[in-house]
Amino acid sequence: MATILDDEFGVVTVRRSAKASHVRIRIAPNGTLRASMPMYAPIFMLKRLIKNSRDELREMISKQQPAYHLENGMVIGKSHTLVVKHGASRLSVDRHGQQIIAQLPDTLTLADEVVIVAVRDIIIKALRVEAKSYLPKRLAYLATQLEFGYERVRFSHSSGRWGSCSSTGTISLNIALMKLPHELIDYVLVHELCHTEQMNHSEVFWSLVSQGDPLYKTHRKVLKGHSPSI
Repeated sequence: MATILDDEFGVVTVRRSAKASHVRIRIAPNGTLRASMPMYAPIFMLKRLIKNSRDELREMISKQQPAYHLENGMVIGKSHTLVVKHGASRLSVDRHGQQIIAQLPDTLTLADEVVIVAVRDIIIKALRVEAKSYLPKRLAYLATQLEFGYERVRFSHSSGRWGSCSSTGTISLNIALMKLPHELIDYVLVHELCHTEQMNHSEVFWSLVSQGDPLYKTHRKVLKGHSPSI
């Protein structure tokens, strides 16, 4: 199967079929985009559809959220903790320092959808704070060590990808990276840095990755067990 690289959504897998009558995009189980196309449809038709459907695609990706299981005292990201207080007059969730404080009335629990939605909104804010504090510094360090260059860094959470690299050298990183162990974060950063040299997944590309992460095969396999959704 062929692939194309989109600046926002990362690698899009393309499947051509004699049965396809039009270009169709769906979300794969791992959160990436997959497109089906007629056998001889030009690839620009897919790129145009992606360009004109970004809002719809973002919404599709955002709806593919992992099942949530919240617990009092659970660790969020690298430095935040969820603290639950009962007996409040109304539901409120706020971030205070490194704590995400959920105040619940006695009629609600952490399993209620309204609570999950409210906590998730603050989790996104907390992970964004952590990501902006940690990821640019770590990326710059690895780039220096491996002698790679890039133009700038941007952050997202709507994409189904951990990261991507544009042809202009912009590296996009999902704030959900802060949920991962540090060795997996490094693997993703090394992966995207290598795309500044090789915009593909050729043998040359993976050779570059192995220089920055000798255990990349293990890390790549383990990463598949994690979801970039928040």
